[in-house]
Parts: sequence; structure tokens; C-alpha cells
Amino acid sequence: QVQLVESGGGLVQAGDSLRLSCAASGRTFSSNAMGWFRQAPGKEREFVAAISWGAGTTAYTDSVKGRFTIFRDNAKNTVFLRMNSLKPEDTAVYYCAASGTVGAPVADLRQYDYWGQGTQVTVSS
Repeated sequence: QVQLVESGGGLVQAGDSLRLSCAASGRTFSSNAMGWFRQAPGKEREFVAAISWGAGTTAYTDSVKGRFTIFRDNAKNTVFLRMNSLKPEDTAVYYCAASGTVGAPVADLRQYDYWGQGTQVTVSS
């Protein structure tokens, strides 16, 4: 059984930093893309960042470019999201996702087959 377990969320002030982690178990994703999505109350789930299987290619939504960094440790089957200069508009539940077939860092959530339970990130002004 595949499981993705996120951790690292919390309540911070604007300008602070957080690092989210997502540990995968049940299969290896070293050949597959992994990503982070987020969902704010009343809004649809949106793409945040993704990383290719070899970690050579990354993709970010425009609003987090320069502030967030996605990276992975294939040996530990774990993906991370480093979030700097957090803003109140970053407040959301953050979800880790892994593709079962795609190696490129795609933004389309339909390309991801496995999802974590989410971790809350709240940024106060």
C-alpha cells in the first residue's frame, strides 16, 4: 500500500520560513515526478511545485518562484518544499503528490496518482 505522509506545517508569521517533508512508502518513486499542491478554504487545489525523477528539472507556479524550493532525496524516497518569505496568501493545506507514470515535473494534478493527507500552513500578517 502506497502512502505519502507530509510533515512540517504550522503557524508562522509573514516573512518566516518553513520546510515541508513528504515521506513515501510502499513503492519507490525515484523514477517518477513528485510535486506539491495546496488548497485554501473555498478554493480549488492548485499546483505549487514539482520535481522530475532525476531532480534535474523543477517547475513552480509564478506566485512562489524565488521563494519556494522543491528538492528530493531519492535514497530516502522523500520530497521537500522549502518555503521562504511566507505571505498570508500562502495559507493553505499543502499536499504532496507522486506520479505513478510521469517523470517530468508536470503541473496538472490529474497526472499524479498518489496523494498525502495534507499539512496545514498558516501565515499570519
